[in-house]
Amino acid sequence: MNSKITKTALMLSLMGLSTQLFAQDSGRFSEKSFRTWSVGVHGGVLSQNTIFNGKERDFQTAKETIGYGGFIKKQVLPSLGIQADFLRGKVEGLRSNTGGLDANGDNTYLSGSSYETKIEWSAALTAIYNIANININKENAILTPYVKAGAGYMSAGASTTNVPLSANESYKERWFVPVGAGFKLGVAKGINLDMGYDVNFVKSDKFDGFNYGGRNDKFSYGHIGLEFALGSKEKPQLQNYSSLANLRAQTKEESDELRRALSTAEQNAARDREQYAKDMGDDDNDGVANKFDKCPGTPSGTVVDGSGCPIKVQREIIKETKVVVTEADRKVVDEAIKNLEFDLGKATIRAKSYATLNKVAALLIEKNFSLKLAGHTDNTGSMALNLRLSKERAESIKAYLVSQGANASRIEATGYGPNQPIASNKTADGRQKNRRVEFTLY
Repeated sequence: MNSKITKTALMLSLMGLSTQLFAQDSGRFSEKSFRTWSVGVHGGVLSQNTIFNGKERDFQTAKETIGYGGFIKKQVLPSLGIQADFLRGKVEGLRSNTGGLDANGDNTYLSGSSYETKIEWSAALTAIYNIANININKENAILTPYVKAGAGYMSAGASTTNVPLSANESYKERWFVPVGAGFKLGVAKGINLDMGYDVNFVKSDKFDGFNYGGRNDKFSYGHIGLEFALGSKEKPQLQNYSSLANLRAQTKEESDELRRALSTAEQNAARDREQYAKDMGDDDNDGVANKFDKCPGTPSGTVVDGSGCPIKVQREIIKETKVVVTEADRKVVDEAIKNLEFDLGKATIRAKSYATLNKVAALLIEKNFSLKLAGHTDNTGSMALNLRLSKERAESIKAYLVSQGANASRIEATGYGPNQPIASNKTADGRQKNRRVEFTLY
């Protein structure tokens, strides 16, 4: 009766502790939902032989038998899971240690002796550490090697045959420490093949019914089984999560997005170049760009104003053999340059610039000067946009001067974009200096 109560209490304690440990998922992976609970079943070989066998043994020969069990697991991190393990079966051995030595000083063993230990039940709580997720091409790992360790409690009883110093025992409960290693192989989404090898260190020297030497007994369990993830089939299993594969997927997505953005930018640039060529062309050859020409199609040789429309009253053009530009003339032009302002990112002249531009127009009319307008920008933005803006601003000044009576044929408007800087574009002050329109009288 007491055994059954203890067994039930142990089961409830293990499940309760597991639930508390598994209550919270890691916030590090909150950006994506995973399946974190799984169950498994397994079967394999129980043996008294382990990889830790010493020179001295209670029984010289192992007799392998079949064991079976299952587990419930909660994955708390991609590399760490907590697992409740359950196992049943029996462990057998032959030829017990007689407690004596032969002529060579080695232990002697008795033929015809044997033992059988039945594991009525065992339960253990173990931590599973995934050493690696071997797959870089998918988010879910294909091969996952792991190690494990924990603590457990079992009920087992031993019976012996022809064994000296034996101590047959009915079922008795005792602690044990399981350690092991293995690997999981993903065979389908949410299904893993689980192969492992466990060594169980029993806190007793009577597990095999042999009471000699005071050494704690141990046994091994090599097993194979299947693990099934619980939850939505649409979600990946957290233990199979590969951060490297996820990084590759994110990098590919970002690269695809960048390629799409570059393709769109190239299409926009081609459209801008086509529109610029159309706007800055002069289909009727009247000296006014199409964008500013309000009277397209004027006959060849027609004198037009800044808007491209014919001038009704023609002015007499005075030819001079020599043009002299004085300091006073240059001062008028310098004042116009100093006061020249445009709307941000546009070719629209602000009203505060009109007064000094009017003086330049009057100077051109009075002295019949020629004027070259050269538009410049900094290197902010695309080359096509800067060339177009610099050209449009120069054309806008030309159109204004012609509207004030200046001779359109004596004014040349050119845009150079960012190609002729006078200061460094690395500073705000330098970029401000590079955004300019130069006036050259001749």
